[in-house]
Amino acid sequence: MIELATMSSLCPDWNLSEIIDGMKRHGYKGLEPRVEWGHACGIEADLSGDERRAIRRQMEGEGLDICCIATGVRMAEVDRVKRAQHVEDLKRYIDLAADLGCGLVRTFGGLRDRDREWQYVVDYVVEGYAQVVDWAEERGVVILMETHDDWCSSPPVRAVVEQVGHAHLKILWDFMHTQRVLERPGESFSIFAEHVAHLHAHDGQYVDGKMQVGALGEGVIDHQTPLQLLGNMGFAGYFSVEVIHKVGAGGDAEGVMAQYANAFRRMLASI
Repeated sequence: MIELATMSSLCPDWNLSEIIDGMKRHGYKGLEPRVEWGHACGIEADLSGDERRAIRRQMEGEGLDICCIATGVRMAEVDRVKRAQHVEDLKRYIDLAADLGCGLVRTFGGLRDRDREWQYVVDYVVEGYAQVVDWAEERGVVILMETHDDWCSSPPVRAVVEQVGHAHLKILWDFMHTQRVLERPGESFSIFAEHVAHLHAHDGQYVDGKMQVGALGEGVIDHQTPLQLLGNMGFAGYFSVEVIHKVGAGGDAEGVMAQYANAFRRMLASI
C-alpha cells in the first residue's frame, strides 16, 4: 500500500508536536524532515543521542514514521574536496536516520560537469556513492538518488544505480521533475521502476515559462498514472508531499496539508 507523508518543508515553522497533530488530523503516516534548513521540528545531524531517542519515542508512540531524511548532499559536485565533504555529511545523515528508526536518506546528483560526456559524469557519481553504500548497509539505511536538477531524466539516474549495483542505493521518483523534461510517466516507469523506493509529490502550472507549485490534481503534472503503475506492481513506499514554504513566511501549511491528503485519497480510490 502506498502511504502518505509530508516533508517538513510544508510546515517549517511547526515544532514536532505541531507536525504530529497536523499529520493525525489529515491522515499522514510519514514525516520527511528536510535537514539543513533550520526547520522548527529541530531534526538535524547535531542532535544528541538522548534527543534522537526522544524523537523516535515520540513518533513511534503516535504510530507514525520518520520515513526519510531529506538532505542536500550532491554527488555530482565537481570539486573533489567539496564532494568528499558531501560523502562525510551523508554518513552523518545515515547515522541520524538509523538512530531515528528511518530507513531512507535522500540525496541529489546536483549540477554536473557540463564539459564532460554523460558516461564520465555517471562514473564520477558512482565513485561517490560507492564510498558510502556499505556504511548505509551496516546501519540498515537505503540511500536515495532523486530525479532532480541535472538528473531529472531517468536514464542517467538508472545508470548510476545499476553501476553501483548495491541494494542500499535506490531511486526517489519525483513525478514533477521527470515530466518537466518531457518524459511520460509510463516511460519513466519502464526505465527505472524496479529501483524506486520513495516518491515526491507536488503539482503545478507553468506561469511565464516557469513551474509554479499548486494544488494536487489541479495542475499539469500527472500523478494518477504513476500511482496506478506503481500500485499495480505492489509498491509499498511513501508518497511524500514536497510543497516548500520558507521559514517565517507564513505559508498555508494547514490548507496544503489538507488539500494534498484529500486529493491523494481520491487518486488511490480510483486505482
